[in-house]
Amino acid sequence: MTTPTKISIRGLTKNFDGAAVNALEHIDLDIPANEFVTFVGASGCGKSTLLRTIGGLEVQSAGELIVDDRAVTGPGIDRAMVFQHYSLYPWMTVSENIKFCRQLAAHTRDRTSSDVEAASGRADALLRLMGLSAVGSAWPNQLSGGMQQRVAIARALMGKPDIVLMDEPFGALDAQTREVMHDLIRYVHKLEKATIVFVTHDVEEAIYLGDRVVLMAPRPGRIDTIYEVPFGDQRTQDLKHAPEFVRLKREILDRIRETSGMKTDLEQLQRLSGAQGTTDEHLEAV
Repeated sequence: MTTPTKISIRGLTKNFDGAAVNALEHIDLDIPANEFVTFVGASGCGKSTLLRTIGGLEVQSAGELIVDDRAVTGPGIDRAMVFQHYSLYPWMTVSENIKFCRQLAAHTRDRTSSDVEAASGRADALLRLMGLSAVGSAWPNQLSGGMQQRVAIARALMGKPDIVLMDEPFGALDAQTREVMHDLIRYVHKLEKATIVFVTHDVEEAIYLGDRVVLMAPRPGRIDTIYEVPFGDQRTQDLKHAPEFVRLKREILDRIRETSGMKTDLEQLQRLSGAQGTTDEHLEAV
């Protein structure tokens, strides 16, 4: 059975006033329901702009952006965002931060006592899932970076959104904590069955997490290549050392260098280095 399309993007273009080059140009992409899709590419290729547009935080200049057969006209409770910086409310405890979205008008309208009870139970379940039960009454500044990011993810999931948009959420974490978070977010995806759109600069992270990796190229921001990730749902950290994983990582990295002009820059540096070596040899001979 064909999985229904959750997000449909057609001809999407985004330009900012005064910008010489479009941030996004003619983006065409379908994202099925429950897919975990990751975006990579050089800085300035428009990954975060596209994510924010899907979230309704930016408005496209042209083209269509459809979620569940409805045009996106702004933020909605069906889409939750997790940013690189935790953006927790420092005057709220961990538990209060997680429950915060339930206080918004969109969630309190026509709410019954049974809804309140169910939400409280979900908050407790998310605390346990994220390994935060022991710190529910703690303040954000008492937590490590990894734990703060777990709170941010739990808060995003509290409203049970259909779509979770993640903008380099693990970028500031150390390598060991990142690995823990990789397995955690994959587990959450399997459990919650949300559609996840994940932006990262880390190609290894993109492959390990994603069902597909979308590589974007800059100037203007556009989709260059889409890679199907062939490793199935059951993944462990050992997969990152498998030959086929390393080959795919190298292929994507090479393509990023080509699309960003970095490969050309490296070749110029090599030629310059070679020319410098020739000059040095000539000077020594003299």
